[in-house]
Amino acid sequence: MPSRALIVEQAIRFQNPERIPIVFWNRDQTDGDVMLYHLSRGVPGNGTALANVWDWSTNEWGYHLESMDDGTMGHPIRPVWLELPAAGDVAVPALREEERMHAVPEFLAICEDRYRLASLDLSGFTVYTFMRGFENAMQDFLIDPDRFGPLMDLIMDFECDLLSLAARHGFHGIHFADDWATQSGMIISPALWRSLFKPRYRRQFEHAHRLGLHVWYHCCGNLTEIAGDFHEIGADVLNIAQPNVVDLDRIGRLLRGRQCFMMPVSYQTVSIRGTPEEILAEAERMYRLLAMPAGGFVGYVEEYGCMGMSSDNYQACGAAFRRLQSGMLR
Repeated sequence: MPSRALIVEQAIRFQNPERIPIVFWNRDQTDGDVMLYHLSRGVPGNGTALANVWDWSTNEWGYHLESMDDGTMGHPIRPVWLELPAAGDVAVPALREEERMHAVPEFLAICEDRYRLASLDLSGFTVYTFMRGFENAMQDFLIDPDRFGPLMDLIMDFECDLLSLAARHGFHGIHFADDWATQSGMIISPALWRSLFKPRYRRQFEHAHRLGLHVWYHCCGNLTEIAGDFHEIGADVLNIAQPNVVDLDRIGRLLRGRQCFMMPVSYQTVSIRGTPEEILAEAERMYRLLAMPAGGFVGYVEEYGCMGMSSDNYQACGAAFRRLQSGMLR
């Protein structure tokens, strides 16, 4: 019997996995084929690297997420960079390898033969928006591109250092999370995104591949216009987080058989209000549009009680993906 990590790799590479791999994201991870290790850190409380005195509500870059007590990660409450700084004046977080990776041995023991995915949690331009505030960030690259570019590169270079760290500690893949779209379309024009950001992601993805890591990329919103670009620059697994707002028919016609997708049953619609039968039908619909018998599909299950998901529907999502055995929908 192949290992669970191998089944995931076979799905990514279109090498005929014996079944559909499943990721359980925020609970019950050992029910799935992938285990997640978080690389991001809080701010040291007393400067002692291993004293476990950290402010976990404030990220190491310095942005603070205010909890809404609703089960979500919270919201940034104020910019860190009230004025646009010069890159040379910014303190990049320390790598803190010993503290950052101290839980890896225990993590590996729990993983057993599962696929090991290291997560940046939030990355790229999303981090920049938290540092500057969203409105400021959306102006910076147009009003002051000479300052914006080096600051953006500081963030992405630091993430590349974390990729190297993950590779040294035996991970299979790296997970990026950076949202580029609202529910109706992109937050900037595709042309501008391709000019300013695509080359930066290409550099990160190429670095990951040189290290032997798969690239998993999460994006909320309607990313239809740039899905093909992510494939072009090397995203091995593309997580379309809101399939209910994306043109899956169009993306499937473009990328089916070439791109592996990680897909949830929509946690805005079907997984919240649907019956188990409707949840299964939606999983089958996505599989037909995006997957091949040889692979290209990873089921994604996340508990969303904060959105009104019932325990029965959470269980039904996992059950639906378990039904999608490789080749069942030829």
